[in-house]
Amino acid sequence: MTWIKICGTTNLEDALVAVEAGADALGFVFYEKSLRNVSVERVREIVRELPEHVEKVGVFVNQYEGNILDTATTVGLTAIQLHGDNENPHVAGLVVKKRPDLSVYAAISMSAGRPEERAMTYVSDSVRAFLLDSARGEKRGGTGDVFDWAATKKSVEVIKTLGNIVVAGGLAPGNVARAMAVLQPWGVDVVSGVEASPGKKDPEKVRAFVRAVREAKEN
Repeated sequence: MTWIKICGTTNLEDALVAVEAGADALGFVFYEKSLRNVSVERVREIVRELPEHVEKVGVFVNQYEGNILDTATTVGLTAIQLHGDNENPHVAGLVVKKRPDLSVYAAISMSAGRPEERAMTYVSDSVRAFLLDSARGEKRGGTGDVFDWAATKKSVEVIKTLGNIVVAGGLAPGNVARAMAVLQPWGVDVVSGVEASPGKKDPEKVRAFVRAVREAKEN
């Protein structure tokens, strides 16, 4: 089945709704400039209440591996997402070397020129998947913007030769099936498309998104 991540989770109620809907992973943003920034203490409280099979992904922007690993240990993360424009690709390798139990997702901005070249800077063995997003400026995600799936398809196909891909950026219940049909991703990631307001999920949209992904895969 297509891997589904509900990102920008800020509270236990939303987390449990996503789990009940059938999400495979929840994302927690540790970036103070994000509207969905959440504290280490809050995430630790949420993670304690989540089932073991759900991935707990910490989203970091241009952080050193020491800070990332400290947060991962304190909170109980099972994966990390590197989401800065200038991420040092060696950080992924260092994280995996020190904590081989942690999965790493490397975000690639599809708005930049030749995104496949950015993906090539990572050692594929250290990355579980490349998360293809439409980040712009200081807004590292959750903008509601969709990158041009058709125009970037050649770049996406190259990135696929390096590893799994997760499509993000402006996905919602109404368009995720189309994104899957065009790009055939291993996974999908949603933030604003299932929100009532930044940092607060709409339960019906969360359920509709998961349902749309499952139905698209079945068809």
